[in-house]
Amino acid sequence: MRVLIQRVKEAAVTINGERCSSIGPGLLVFLGIEEADNGDDIDWLAAKVVNLRLFDDHNGVMNLSADETGKEIMIVSQFTLHASTRKGNRPSYIRAAGPEQAAPLYDSFSARTEELLGRSVSTGVFGAMMEVGLVNDGPVTIFIDSRNRE
Repeated sequence: MRVLIQRVKEAAVTINGERCSSIGPGLLVFLGIEEADNGDDIDWLAAKVVNLRLFDDHNGVMNLSADETGKEIMIVSQFTLHASTRKGNRPSYIRAAGPEQAAPLYDSFSARTEELLGRSVSTGVFGAMMEVGLVNDGPVTIFIDSRNRE
């Protein structure tokens, strides 16, 4: 399971011209799920997202988490995080889980993040063609892979 986290001033998901989800200051989390992922990956990664210290304290040091600051979180599925570009120039997505496996894991990850955060998170729509708009804050962008635990 992989996430690409962006600290944002705002983010929104639009589908077919209609805004379906938005957040103010917080974290936009793109989530990629592979076939080998399971509940352990969900628990570890959701805790990491909620507790990652990406927001400034009173000294201007990134020392506070979304949980501590009350910042919002939006989770958007993105199978392309598992792209392999090893051969040629056309990415392969063979490691990405199919929708029948990925959709329930996406829902579980979102639910676990909400549980740890103690409040609701916003989401995209799994499998939909989405337009994701964001204003990156910093910019701060972090990549985490649960296989590497880093």
